[in-house]
Amino acid sequence: MEILKYDLLIIGSGIAGLRAATAAAWASGGKISIAILSKIQAMRSHSLSAEGGMSAVLYPEKTNDSLELHAYDTVKGSDFLADQDAVQVLVEYAPKEVRYLERIGVPWTREPDGRIAQRPFGGMSIPRTTFAADKTGFFIMSTLFSETRRFDNIHVYHEHFVTKFIIENGEFRGVTAYDLKRGEFKFFYAKAGVIATGGAGRLYRFTTTAHSTTGETLAYALREGIAIKDMEFVQWHPTALVPSGILVSEAARGEGGYLINKDGERFMKKYAPQKMELAPRDIVSRAILTECMEGRGFQHESGMCYVGLDLRHLGEEKINKRIPFIRELAHKYAGIDALSEPIPVRPAVHYTMGGIHTDTWGRVLTADGKWVRGLWAAGEAAAVSVHGANRLGSNSLSECSVWGRLTGEQAAKYVLEQPPLSSPDGKVVEIAKKEEARVFDKLLHKEVNAPMPYEVKRQLNDIMEEHFGPFRHGSAMAEGLAKLKKLRDISSYRVVDSSKVYNQNLKDALEVDGMINLALVIGVGAYARTESRGAHYRLDYPKRDDVNWLRHTVAYLYGGEIKLTYTPVTITKWQPEERKY
Repeated sequence: MEILKYDLLIIGSGIAGLRAATAAAWASGGKISIAILSKIQAMRSHSLSAEGGMSAVLYPEKTNDSLELHAYDTVKGSDFLADQDAVQVLVEYAPKEVRYLERIGVPWTREPDGRIAQRPFGGMSIPRTTFAADKTGFFIMSTLFSETRRFDNIHVYHEHFVTKFIIENGEFRGVTAYDLKRGEFKFFYAKAGVIATGGAGRLYRFTTTAHSTTGETLAYALREGIAIKDMEFVQWHPTALVPSGILVSEAARGEGGYLINKDGERFMKKYAPQKMELAPRDIVSRAILTECMEGRGFQHESGMCYVGLDLRHLGEEKINKRIPFIRELAHKYAGIDALSEPIPVRPAVHYTMGGIHTDTWGRVLTADGKWVRGLWAAGEAAAVSVHGANRLGSNSLSECSVWGRLTGEQAAKYVLEQPPLSSPDGKVVEIAKKEEARVFDKLLHKEVNAPMPYEVKRQLNDIMEEHFGPFRHGSAMAEGLAKLKKLRDISSYRVVDSSKVYNQNLKDALEVDGMINLALVIGVGAYARTESRGAHYRLDYPKRDDVNWLRHTVAYLYGGEIKLTYTPVTITKWQPEERKY
């Protein structure tokens, strides 16, 4: 086992991770050593797939926008579960981050007068989504990755699969990682860390997310005493391409696209008459599924029911200028030319509002609210609670950039205040060696009677789709929890490949091992929450219940079982009200 020493580890190479690395490098004046660990090639992180844009108040005097209005839209969109102090941080820092990204090279789309262009997005009162055509994530990722290459003290470790967080006496000490390319096991010993590994969309079968977004890192954190917050709130994006599940960005509706049923009706007038297609995602998703359940959807040859996303009235010039990638992917993956026919779409899992329990500034917390010293989390992997029960489109890239910056700066300051990194003590090294034995001796074998990880993952996807979907019911969730617990009882997997180099069997076994526990966190939290709020909709409890449930779910592991506690929502200005669009 190789031991490598760094001042700061960034686990994850999406927008949040890359921004944390650049922020830490600048804040320390290049004085600290930084490692970015990514389980895939860093520039393949799922942030690349973000199409629509990044929200920020840029020109309040010209648009009648304000930080207060952005904050209110976000709080209302969250179904009042967002922590309002964290939302205030988001809206104050977001304009600074847009302009920082502009300075380092992001080619924001411009208006004729030279201003950065902004488009409307769901749940937003004012067009405030900054964009680079419909490839915003790609341009931000490319620019940030290039920026990291400017620093000699930032080292990127591609295809390094983190298997364990090492925490001793409430303090972060490093991680172990499986180097897929070389087939080696490594211990990264460090003073501080930032977890920025993204979401867990692949717990479900029909999802817009990359195959790497499996969320096992959150479950690994859970094993070390770190808490997971609000994980029952899973977002379905209304418009995923049928049958592939590829994201069709909200930018299509932001530019004026219509949603139509098989009768040609713009059905959103029945569900959100003021906002229509630009209502929040939870509302639009349930509207589409209701149209399907009531027989007004189209039927795909795959068996999927869908509705049409109609862009024909926008015209070729606008489509080619503002949303060219959407036209391209519809043609490539569905054989549809958006100029002449509607794009087939239906809701798919897109985002996890919940994540690692943190405070407002991204410091990682245990269930009793104690900071795991030296450890932060940022982006979709974290729950700083700006999204609450439902995220508004384009707030995610703002969150990634803002908390990437904030956690990177704090981690750098923390590192500089600590004494120089000595060699790891024997106890910590022994923990790392035990983990190496678990991965290479226990998991890496050919146990003929054990199930293959792919089979288990397929069963997991089936359970999540059937029992914890957009419409939930107590009895169905109880049945789903029983099935998940049976999966958790599987003690080993059949790893057919015996090699250590690029062993995808082993990687999948490691992922599934964490995914089952994370699915249980979702299931236990959803079953306990006897109300409907945002993306969590229960047929047996269809009303929001502020008296009993205006609080965050905090899950932790105790005696091998998922336990729940709760923390209050921080309300600084806006009391809960009926959510109308």
